[in-house]
Amino acid sequence: MAKLGGFVVALGALSIMACTQTGQGGGMAGTGSQPAVPPPGLTVAQAAAYCTTLGNTYATYVGTVGAYLGSAIRGGEPADLDARVAIANCQDGNYAAGIPVLQEKLRDNRVTVPPPPTG
Repeated sequence: MAKLGGFVVALGALSIMACTQTGQGGGMAGTGSQPAVPPPGLTVAQAAAYCTTLGNTYATYVGTVGAYLGSAIRGGEPADLDARVAIANCQDGNYAAGIPVLQEKLRDNRVTVPPPPTG
């Protein structure tokens, strides 16, 4: 019985460690615990601004993303899962993963994709 108790304690410790991990995609949006990943040709600041623009455009013309993703609730259909994950990636600083998905979602819904920043 003592061995089983030790196993339960070890399993509990692993669960706690897993729940406290941070980083991109780890549910800790905006913590900055991982370095930001901009797509090629954009600086981190440009990628962050562009991600925000794409997310706001999506929320305005396609679907509501809700306050939990840092946006005002604007009504309409809820955003699909891929769009919500892309917005969360942007919030985590993983712009290289979020930007192309948001661009695709806008194109799929026949919304003009804002151009990326230049220079």
